[in-house]
Amino acid sequence: MSSADALRYARQIRLPDVGIEGQRRLAGAAVLVVGAGGLGAPALHHLVASGVGRVGFVEFDHVDVTNLHRQTLYTTSDVGRPKAEAARDRLEAINPEITVEAHPVRLGAGNAEALLADYDLVLDGSDTFATRYVVNDASVRTGTPNVFASVSQFSGQISVFGTETGPCYRCLFPDPPPPDLIPNCEDGGVLGVVPSLFGTLQAAEALKWLLEIGTPLVGRLLMIDALTMDVREIAVDRDPQCPTCGDAPARRAPTDNRTEPAEITVAELRARNETDPPVLVDVREASEHHADNIGGRLIPLGQLEVRAFELDDVQDQEIVVYCASGGRSAVGARLLRERGLRARSLRGGMEAWNALS
Repeated sequence: MSSADALRYARQIRLPDVGIEGQRRLAGAAVLVVGAGGLGAPALHHLVASGVGRVGFVEFDHVDVTNLHRQTLYTTSDVGRPKAEAARDRLEAINPEITVEAHPVRLGAGNAEALLADYDLVLDGSDTFATRYVVNDASVRTGTPNVFASVSQFSGQISVFGTETGPCYRCLFPDPPPPDLIPNCEDGGVLGVVPSLFGTLQAAEALKWLLEIGTPLVGRLLMIDALTMDVREIAVDRDPQCPTCGDAPARRAPTDNRTEPAEITVAELRARNETDPPVLVDVREASEHHADNIGGRLIPLGQLEVRAFELDDVQDQEIVVYCASGGRSAVGARLLRERGLRARSLRGGMEAWNALS
């Protein structure tokens, strides 16, 4: 260890459970973070600052102004930039001695195992159920422990899945809920400090795991309500019948969960509009559409089921459903997909579209 490193990490090295050998262990470790958003931003910051030698992250989105109250890696001047680029620049500025690897792709069934297999640990900071199940399945199959967290409004939860002896995410949640049952941050809102709290806890669990100290959250789900500061913990047992980590796991690669409607980002839609524009369907009310829209057909969500026949003339084309912030369009896209149409929901809706205008 160089004298510069010894000085940088002096307060951490001073801990009896870390020391010089522990710091060297961190320097030789590799951690992947899925998502550089509300959870991923603080987790990445602390992993890099703490001296984890190789830190990668998967992020395909762009920075918009609605991110800034909670995604602490970005500043106002970053709005419109690819998050992969902005986050990499910030992380390298925090600690230029660390190897930062940006993966500007959408993580899915086709690339998850290859990405996870190159790291010692994965932190799941994703915000969709589909991605969580893909990360979980790839974690188990590659033997890469998964530090999971999720947040909603004023509360969140965290655990460590996919270890050699512990449960996986499917042991706790065998099946995803209906996509319109639990609102995401865009629809339900979130207090800015809540994802920062849980992203920091993810980094803490990661450091403990890499240093082999303390008691990890294996087989334990920790839940915190920031409104009341009520802290609860429940035991999570490995399910012998689990199709992913059970005694007789299914011999299949992870698959994207089809109950979660596909999404398209504003940046992706803008690029598509230049080359191969999709069919747009606005599922807001008429008053909302006339006040502000990006074109397309107006079919309010409450009428979509009975008016879906109006899309028969475009059944061979891709449909992008949009609304104010993404909640109604997610339901609408799912309804159209169930009817055999190629429908995706515009992530963030008109709010995200206008933020990048």
